[in-house]
Amino acid sequence: MTSRRPFPWILAAVLDVVLIVAFAAIGMVNHEGGFTVPGLVGVAWPFLVGAGVGWIVCLAWRVPAAPLRVGLPVWILAVALGMGLRVVTGGGFAVSFLLVTAVVLAAFLVGWRAIAALVARIRDRRR
Repeated sequence: MTSRRPFPWILAAVLDVVLIVAFAAIGMVNHEGGFTVPGLVGVAWPFLVGAGVGWIVCLAWRVPAAPLRVGLPVWILAVALGMGLRVVTGGGFAVSFLLVTAVVLAAFLVGWRAIAALVARIRDRRR
């Protein structure tokens, strides 16, 4: 019998935001030699909007830590809409950036959910 408590949606949302902002900050430090808050906002906002749309599309607040049901759509929309918004607002486009963005955000947005699911399964087996 499972006595698992649902993963708090607010914590999941905060994790997604923090990881997307971290992705933007890491990119800025590695490619621009540093960052400013306005610069960080400029890089991160399109991907945050994409992830937000992903949350709405898959009703993420219902099972926010589900790797496939939530993690995949949030990741796909964060990358697709994020890159689209970046391009239409003059942020530029490079295939290499798209690939790095897709891989890193997959690891971040699907990855933490996969780890959470694994931990929950292990805990359930021990009970």
